[in-house]
Amino acid sequence: MPAFLLEVGTEELPASFLSNAIVQWRSRIPQTLEANNLKAESVEVYGTPRRLAVLITGLPSQQPDKEEEIKGPPAQAAFKDGQPTPAAVGFAKKQGVELSAFEIRPTEKGDFVFINKKTPGRPVAEILTELVPQWVWGLEGKRLMRWGSGDGRFSRPIRWLVALLDGDVLPLELKNGEKIVKSDSISQAHRVLHPEPVSISHATEYVNTLRSGYVIVSPEERESIITEQVKKAAKEAGGSTVFYPDLLKEVINLVEYPSAVVGKFEPEFLELPTEVITEVMVTHQRYFPVFKDGYQQELLPNFITISNGNPEKSDIIAVGNERVVRARLADGRFFYESDRAKPLESFLPQLETVTFQEDLGSVRAKVDRIVKIAEIISEQLHLEEEQHQKVQRAALLCKADLVTQMVFEFPELQGIMGEKYALVSGEDLEVARAIMEHYWPVRTIKKEDLTAENDIPDGLLPLTLAGKIVALADKLDTLVCIFGLGLIPTGSSDPFALRRAANGLIQIIWLAIITENGRVIKEGGLKLNLSQLLEQIATNFATTFNKDAKSLIVTLGEFFLQRIRTLLQEEKQIDYDLVNAVLGENDPEYTERALQDLLDVRDRALYLQQIRNDGTLDKIYETVNRSTRLAAQGDLDFQQLEPTAVVNPELFQKSSESAFYNALVELVPQTQTAQQTRNYQLLIAALEKIAPSVSKFFDGEDSVLVMDSNPDIKRNRLNLLGLLRNHARVLADFGAIVKNL
Repeated sequence: MPAFLLEVGTEELPASFLSNAIVQWRSRIPQTLEANNLKAESVEVYGTPRRLAVLITGLPSQQPDKEEEIKGPPAQAAFKDGQPTPAAVGFAKKQGVELSAFEIRPTEKGDFVFINKKTPGRPVAEILTELVPQWVWGLEGKRLMRWGSGDGRFSRPIRWLVALLDGDVLPLELKNGEKIVKSDSISQAHRVLHPEPVSISHATEYVNTLRSGYVIVSPEERESIITEQVKKAAKEAGGSTVFYPDLLKEVINLVEYPSAVVGKFEPEFLELPTEVITEVMVTHQRYFPVFKDGYQQELLPNFITISNGNPEKSDIIAVGNERVVRARLADGRFFYESDRAKPLESFLPQLETVTFQEDLGSVRAKVDRIVKIAEIISEQLHLEEEQHQKVQRAALLCKADLVTQMVFEFPELQGIMGEKYALVSGEDLEVARAIMEHYWPVRTIKKEDLTAENDIPDGLLPLTLAGKIVALADKLDTLVCIFGLGLIPTGSSDPFALRRAANGLIQIIWLAIITENGRVIKEGGLKLNLSQLLEQIATNFATTFNKDAKSLIVTLGEFFLQRIRTLLQEEKQIDYDLVNAVLGENDPEYTERALQDLLDVRDRALYLQQIRNDGTLDKIYETVNRSTRLAAQGDLDFQQLEPTAVVNPELFQKSSESAFYNALVELVPQTQTAQQTRNYQLLIAALEKIAPSVSKFFDGEDSVLVMDSNPDIKRNRLNLLGLLRNHARVLADFGAIVKNL
């Protein structure tokens, strides 16, 4: 069976485009083959900085013949007085058949003309000639170039084209205005190690032929070579390294024949913070730093770079790399020493010169708002004065490092340098750490990650209490202010990353570990009333900027509910109907409960999923759900739990009503305890106990008709059901739960 090779040769492609193009082809090419009724045994996509290629094996020589039945016009319209009408002639011409091929068949709508049409399969070469330009010009990416005067766009100019069907060149052209590239069997090898072209004799010889020209076309193979070489080089240097995912992904697509080169720099540069040195190497130079051990705490004066040049010239390559690193580290040392010469607080006035957002003023104004919001959060948490002062100090200094020389040159170090400079300035350890941590994404600490002494393991430091509060204040300010300006995320557009900010805020509140000086002091998230926070902050914003507070509060509440819903379903893996049950559907009062206590809504959702998984929910579902649906026809207040206040036993006509009533009376103290202690297991156990009485009320020998003709009896019975619904609502709205999801 034929094999097909396509190689598009280019000038050096950006690493990001290459990785995305490979992903696109791996998806799109099999889809287009299938759409053309071509089945291949394998589709392998390759790529290097100078080429994008696909090798397809096991192709059929042509499409299978296609047979289909085609329905034409009604027989009455196709023939008149036994003669074909224009409708019949037109149908035959369109389908490419003779009138003699017509068959008249009865249908539900009368007799119609039918034909059985056989379409011979097209040769695979013909189809591939049509598909290749679609594959090439159909690639998507950022900043594509218009190469030539045509409409085709590509990341870089195309210089050669290999198209082989087995050992034969498939004649095709890539046209873009006056630019035309014709297919051949000649490819280009490594620029330095094999400057002569290579000829590919057969499609299946592609990988080996390019290898002989010092080009490793498989990204996966290059990754394997790079990781092995870097590990070996780091070990020989006396240390180890870290394979930063983004760095590794980029380096793989920057070379065709990788070779690791070890460089060094002066040990005195190790006096710089580790983060500064690694930032220079990883982000700016694409080098792998070498650590003394696996804890990534202390560096060696070495680095590893991946060269695309001649391995025999590694010493010369290393000298050039060392010269660049030395200059960058010298700059870093100058910035570090200059910044440290002043206390961190002295940078605050300069924040006036940095704009946060055109309508919201400077970063200094944002800091003032963060300080006020942190104060509001601290009041809700009833912090002791010492902790409160730490929070306020961290809030005041949290953005000060943005105007330091180091962060201006290396923006990725914001917060990190804030911590360093705060410690040099004599600030409290928790204040300094909070400055760094308020930028962090939330990190979840698992119980098994903690030692017996409750120490936090390296690399898993959670947010300190001050850091969590400042992070919340920062995110709340951004959300309220940007929403207040009407810049609400739509679709995939979210230029201010408000969804991420809201997700981070919710996760911070949910985070299970609170620490002090690196040790766990409390488990359980932050008990904050988000609804109250939004109201206070939105009101302050509206007063300052002359906006409508009421509509802003409503919009923010709806936005946070969407985020809570998404996190519960996607991160916590809670079924959609159970999420609806704890958030409430078309029930503002119940929804408000979720915003008032995010810890409670999370715990209720997790517990509901647990009892669904273990089968407990099935035991109470029928009775509670049925009661909930019927109770909707009554008018009992959702807050009512006490049977004696709304049910008249003198109106009972059946013993099942009395049994139901007595069970509800016994349920009251258990529900109240569950409310106060959040012990929802107690509530579910009580609902399990009452379930038989409710079942007899509905379906037993002594069952009743709820919708009795007597309005007083009807209301009495609906109140019984409403009471059960209300008790269950302490956990969830059972009317939203779907049976046997």
